[in-house]
Amino acid sequence: MPLLPPLAAGVTPEVPPALIAPFGLLLALIAVMPLTPPRARRAWHRFYPPVAVGLGLTVVAVYLRWIPGGGAMVGHMLGEYTSFICLLGALFVVAGGIHLAVQDGATPLENVCFLAAGALAANLIGTTGASVVLIRPWIRMNRNRMSAYHVVFFIFVVSNCGGALTPIGDPPLYLGYLRGVPFFWLAGHVWAAWLFTIGALLAVFYGLDRRNLARRPPAARADFRGPGRLRLTGGVNLVLLAVVVAAVFLPETWCLRELVMLAAAAVSLRLTPRAVHAENRFAFGPIREVAVLFFGIFLTMMPALNYLDRHGREFGLDRPAQYYFASGGLSAVLDNAPTYLSFLELAEATLVDPASLPAGDRDAGVRPMLADAALRRFVIAISLGSVFFGALTYLGNGPNFMVKAIAEDAGAPVPTFFGYVLRYGLPILLPILALAGWLFL
Repeated sequence: MPLLPPLAAGVTPEVPPALIAPFGLLLALIAVMPLTPPRARRAWHRFYPPVAVGLGLTVVAVYLRWIPGGGAMVGHMLGEYTSFICLLGALFVVAGGIHLAVQDGATPLENVCFLAAGALAANLIGTTGASVVLIRPWIRMNRNRMSAYHVVFFIFVVSNCGGALTPIGDPPLYLGYLRGVPFFWLAGHVWAAWLFTIGALLAVFYGLDRRNLARRPPAARADFRGPGRLRLTGGVNLVLLAVVVAAVFLPETWCLRELVMLAAAAVSLRLTPRAVHAENRFAFGPIREVAVLFFGIFLTMMPALNYLDRHGREFGLDRPAQYYFASGGLSAVLDNAPTYLSFLELAEATLVDPASLPAGDRDAGVRPMLADAALRRFVIAISLGSVFFGALTYLGNGPNFMVKAIAEDAGAPVPTFFGYVLRYGLPILLPILALAGWLFL
């Protein structure tokens, strides 16, 4: 017997608030468990698959049995998850087949140019792909004077803020693309904020790097004549990256988009020399973890999205800056993809008159927001908040912990969780992001 009475077409069901608990529990576990003692971390690494899948299937069971229209909602969410993970997986595999070899001895200006190029690359191959390809060359370029801030600013620029221009750049933006935000729309509206934020971060980095080099003895400073010759192997994967990007524009019919992405990944695995994968220490562990955790996140997130759709107007958020800092604050301590989707749902429920939307079209609320000059600022605020603030802690975005692990494995100095936040996130990144919000929202 249904838990709730049948609804009219296009009306979001009123789900029991207790059904949001699995979503909150899963996000709390993802945020907290990596910070626990080694024994607990090992236990989490062993048991996170049944935990994430079990929580997700629990919500699915309730939706299928008791929520009116629950089957259609589950099917829609699984479709979004499939598109999402196919893109991330294809970018991860193809980028893992590219190896960039550089010589050490980079000057501050060359380091700035490298980070700027990484910020641009993040919009073409994703923050995950750019981090995989570039973090090891970055460490090699600076190994003779590597400091913690080198790792931190790489995370700031390449693993997070750089990818704010396209849906490929960062996972939250791809979810927006799946919900109806056109591919090039965001770049046309946030480029000024992106340039300001990246430029400010690079300026601060340049000052720190010049001071770092100036502190070295004069004889040692003479050794820093630039990274010299670059050598790229696995070049066939550059073509395959272009295929993955082009696949984003394919129609959704018969899962053609996802099939092309998976085919590109399969070709990459077949054609990439083993030596390249060995140099990159390529393994499926990171993308396997992302796939499992996001399976649970997407399914447990359904009640939270439904609740926001029904009760969003009760939250009292009515200015873009509020959405910018609210979505940013949560993105700093939780994964930024579900945070983005939750606030986008909140904005639609709060700002768009449901009577004006076609019945049964759950994503139609995005379109009137993009068409209205005042409302589109809310979409911009949520997008920038989710992407930029993901750099504030190691928890905000998947590549952050991946870069941290690679740097530690390479012997580079890496700040602790609280060292990262207190020495770099709060005193350097947060003022820049606050100023960007004040200037552009």
